[in-house]
Amino acid sequence: MDGTSRQIGTRVRYWRERRNLTRQRFADMVGRSTSWLDKIESGERELVRLPMIERVAEALGVDPAVLTDAAQAERAEQCVDAGEVQAIRTALAAYPGLAAWPAENVSTASIRRQAEYLDLAWLSSRFTVLARHLPGLMTEAQAAVLSVPRDERVGAYRVLVTTYRLASSMLLKFEANDVAWLAADRAMYTAMSVDDTWSLARATRSVARAMTSTRQEAQAISTLLDMADRMRRETETHAPELLSLYGMLYLAASITAAGQDDPVTAREMHEEAMVAALKFEPHYNTHHTFFGTTNTLIHRVSALVRLHQGGRALEFAETIDPSAVAALSAERQSNFLLDLTEAHTSVGNHRQAVRLLGQAEQVAPEEVRCRPLAHGLLRSLLHNTTGEPAKLVKQMADRAGVVA
Repeated sequence: MDGTSRQIGTRVRYWRERRNLTRQRFADMVGRSTSWLDKIESGERELVRLPMIERVAEALGVDPAVLTDAAQAERAEQCVDAGEVQAIRTALAAYPGLAAWPAENVSTASIRRQAEYLDLAWLSSRFTVLARHLPGLMTEAQAAVLSVPRDERVGAYRVLVTTYRLASSMLLKFEANDVAWLAADRAMYTAMSVDDTWSLARATRSVARAMTSTRQEAQAISTLLDMADRMRRETETHAPELLSLYGMLYLAASITAAGQDDPVTAREMHEEAMVAALKFEPHYNTHHTFFGTTNTLIHRVSALVRLHQGGRALEFAETIDPSAVAALSAERQSNFLLDLTEAHTSVGNHRQAVRLLGQAEQVAPEEVRCRPLAHGLLRSLLHNTTGEPAKLVKQMADRAGVVA
């Protein structure tokens, strides 16, 4: 059995399964039998002719080099790709309520477990896991809200809001802003349909971030503050369920104001968030927000970076307990490290920037190897480092497929 054939076959199987394609369906797509596919995936048969490689790659939605080149295969496997973005777009375009036949009965408990699993994938910065499973869960949750008993209605709507929110948040990281906006808008529409404060607060953050991505910062801040005002009184009586979501609205407003170059509002919003955070334990994590004093403090660093105050951001970061940061999720830790990388780069401390970017890659590889933001930092450091730091940056850039 040829080693190259085995490797190509393994990649074909990987991408077929990642696309959620059965053996029969994929064999039909390429005009071959399942026995032929079995031999290709096991390496018993070579996939060497270019036309056939191209046909298989097209069916899988990947570049042919992803099947034949080890380096490109590794990079592609670790990142969300265009095919998965399209699958999310397709799921968002479904309107099951228009169907003439009743929606399939879906277990609320089942979709809730799936949503919790994907929430954990998000916190771990496992975006390929999210991208693979979100379309299917979205479809099931869309059906659930049409068929569940009345006493399970809010729970089903919360799962659907969660799927839309996760899709929007992930897509914004990869600058697929148009699809992210659609997902966020669906989250808000769904939340308003059930008039559930929990759902509305989560959807509002998604909509505000989507607004910010399209340079509608003022509208985003207004939307966040309207929601905070709406839920303030309810938060006082339902703090365990709502306070973390309430505080996160102010953190989002602070970051948005900083991006708008408004230091006064950014500071005011940070202070409002801190008031809420101080009422609870430092790592208060209701609803997977990791809201608390530490997350509020690292958001302040992020705001200062966006205000182009790299030196002040680094000074403020020195006041944050490293062990408290280490208790946060991989997603939060890595984004803090990316902010510190940007801050050190802005003040010309490139050696330290390289070290922190390397830490971010260790904590959450997909954040560094796949995100456009991290790619920009890599390009900057490729141009501004020499010696050992330059070697380390080049290695990270190679893993991310980034060239100077």
